[in-house]
Amino acid sequence: MHEANRMKRLPLYLFTIIDRLKDEAKEKGIDLIDLGMGNPDMATPKHIVEELCKQSKKPENHRYPRPNEPAEAKLRKSISNWYKDRFNVDLDPNTEVLPLIGSKEGVAHLSLAFLNHDDMALVPSPAYPVHFNGVIMAGGILYNIPMTEDNNFVPDLKSIGKSVINMSKMLFLSYPHNPTTAVVDLNFYKEVAKWVKGKDIIIASDLAYSDIVYDGYKTPSILQVKGIKEKVIEFHTLSKSYSMPGWRIGYAVGSKKILASLAKTKSYIDFGIFRPIQYAAIKALSGSQDCVKKTVEIYRKRRDVFVEGLNNIGWKIKKPKATFYVWARIPLKYDALTSMEFAELLVNEAGVVVAPGTGFGEYGEGYVRFALVENEERLKIACQRIKKVLSMRD
Repeated sequence: MHEANRMKRLPLYLFTIIDRLKDEAKEKGIDLIDLGMGNPDMATPKHIVEELCKQSKKPENHRYPRPNEPAEAKLRKSISNWYKDRFNVDLDPNTEVLPLIGSKEGVAHLSLAFLNHDDMALVPSPAYPVHFNGVIMAGGILYNIPMTEDNNFVPDLKSIGKSVINMSKMLFLSYPHNPTTAVVDLNFYKEVAKWVKGKDIIIASDLAYSDIVYDGYKTPSILQVKGIKEKVIEFHTLSKSYSMPGWRIGYAVGSKKILASLAKTKSYIDFGIFRPIQYAAIKALSGSQDCVKKTVEIYRKRRDVFVEGLNNIGWKIKKPKATFYVWARIPLKYDALTSMEFAELLVNEAGVVVAPGTGFGEYGEGYVRFALVENEERLKIACQRIKKVLSMRD
């Protein structure tokens, strides 16, 4: 019973490795502060949960959901209204909006919908794993574009050779960026629009963290650039903004042709989103956004506590302007270790779980990512535990 060769090309999934480390530490009786997975720890706002409960009691909502039903039509309209309010971008809710069972599902299926075995996908590295793993699972060719601190974790598209461009079918972008927390302004997307002109390349923009921003920074959408919509699909999720990770609901917007192909692919795989969850998403998107502001303020306070705590123990980190992550180069004392070895050290010696940079692709090596999904007091304790590791003798 041999699995497909394309699956053999996949590394063990990052969080599968982390879960193994956690299980081994728990068996040793270690109290873990889990900053590994970006799994929001705050409760979903009350009004969203109440809508789910109300709609779940209606028997008609227990059947298979279909795209042409009132619930999804209303959801698509709510998404298009949200985009208009947020980015001043006009979207046709019937052709330019596609609800998803979480944005991760949509990103993976995009590669399945468009990549042949001789098609290449351009993926800046480091990256959210599904950006490159989805390419591999679809049988496409992965081309890593290196991103480093020196270029502020922004890909140099002009460095890509003509032969690679001729084979390329899509480019993945993601700002605010996971895992590096990097941000861009609208001028970046204008340059991307100039670069892609005349090229038969889809721009796939992952906007999962657009709301989790600080210090006056505002996330732009590539769809704000005039004349580029026909080449763009942009992904979003309710997981982060509304603390709904387990609900599995997101959406894609942009080119009606790209969305139609993605919808066709999905039609062979799933039956859509549980209808009460759709109604809850409508309530989230169309209701007061004060709950989002409160969530962002909590993450901001956690960011300040944790980054200042790391700086105070000698691990110098800049405060990120977005996401609820901290991307940190491995301290000089331990730079001979791989990111996985350093992550194991932190688990075993400090009881602090982090995500090793190598799990985010080739150019993530040498870093670890902290997810700020514990409260402020636990983050302070984590810093003190890490201090002990930094103070250990060789």
